[in-house]
Amino acid sequence: AKCQCKVALSERMNCGYPGISAVECRKAGCCFNASVPNMPWCYAPKPKKVRRLCPTDPHARRNCGFPGITQKECERKGCCFRAHPAGVPWCFYHRVVE
Repeated sequence: AKCQCKVALSERMNCGYPGISAVECRKAGCCFNASVPNMPWCYAPKPKKVRRLCPTDPHARRNCGFPGITQKECERKGCCFRAHPAGVPWCFYHRVVE
């Protein structure tokens, strides 16, 4: 993503080799900006920011537990717990969102 390439000049970590083209740099998953002399032009992007959310749609839940699991046991596994509605997992995995 474009925002991942907004890296302070002092924090640019070289991600290419001398003379690398913009196309080759981007193919390698790196950022390219040749506007500043004496700085890496091909550099590593910032890591993606992600959040873990509990799905709100009960039918989107992916089971993380077993029949009869308690809320405490479920949360100890790092999962979400909602004891309703019937017929869907009550202990379920988070959804990761960028």
